[in-house]
Amino acid sequence: MEILRAENLCKIYGKSGTKVVALNNVNLMVEKGEFIAIVGASGSGKSTLLHILGGVDEPTSGKVVLNGKDIYSLNDEEQSKLRRREIGLIYQFYNLIPTLNVRENILLPIKLDNGKYDINYFNELVDMLDLNNRITHLPSELSGGQQQRVAIARTLMSKPSVLLADEPTGNLDSQNSKEIMKLLTRANKIYHQTIIMVTHDKVLATYADRIITIEDGKIVDDKKVMHHENN
Repeated sequence: MEILRAENLCKIYGKSGTKVVALNNVNLMVEKGEFIAIVGASGSGKSTLLHILGGVDEPTSGKVVLNGKDIYSLNDEEQSKLRRREIGLIYQFYNLIPTLNVRENILLPIKLDNGKYDINYFNELVDMLDLNNRITHLPSELSGGQQQRVAIARTLMSKPSVLLADEPTGNLDSQNSKEIMKLLTRANKIYHQTIIMVTHDKVLATYADRIITIEDGKIVDDKKVMHHENN
């Protein structure tokens, strides 16, 4: 079942002599429950694509349809609500609130929205992400890997239609990177969470079910991944 679709996406920065074509007529369809990795060299357009899919950056032309809604035809308030409720974003910088503990950071987006949350689901996430003994800790008392796990829990807590991850392991060492990828894979398998991840690391990309390669603002390859038992 289709959950997200991009049609003829173009993104152009600057004018005439300084014009940069970041995306050049990109078409993409994402099925519910897919785990997709987008790879490409620096400047290929992969992060631009992710930000446009997430409603963070507007396309010059083309459209993005999420759950049947054309994101860029909505007004500002509707767009803001859709981003808050249906799109989860994870960056390489954890963006945790330094004065809030782990529990408060995880629950913050929900409390800002409507204040209601499922305590059983919260406990499940905390258990899956191995944060049980860190609930009352501040971000400064956590390792980088633990902070990224809190950021993932915060995003999953809202049960977004699509989770978008922009270089989620970019600030972590190889061991923590593998742990984070395993956790994202578990979220995909256990909760059927749709995930689109941008990474420059082709090895980490193999944790996904599908790898899309971008060059010069165009999709040049789109292939399924054959998984082995040790992934």
